[in-house]
Amino acid sequence: MSAIFNFESLLTVVLLLICACTYIHAVVPSILDRYKVGFTGIFWKCARIGERKSPWVAGCCIIMAFNILFLQ
Repeated sequence: MSAIFNFESLLTVVLLLICACTYIHAVVPSILDRYKVGFTGIFWKCARIGERKSPWVAGCCIIMAFNILFLQ
């Protein structure tokens, strides 16, 4: 089943996108800072969410990992 039709898979993909964009922005910020508008601006916005809401994102990642490892 596609991640679009399964809500749990969609949340996993969104969390991975946020975490990956935040890591890329921390390592090489110039890559994402060039593209703040348009379609590629989504990655810059995901990096901002990961930076500003990091305790919440980390908590969601832990909950999602627990869910995937032990409940599925």
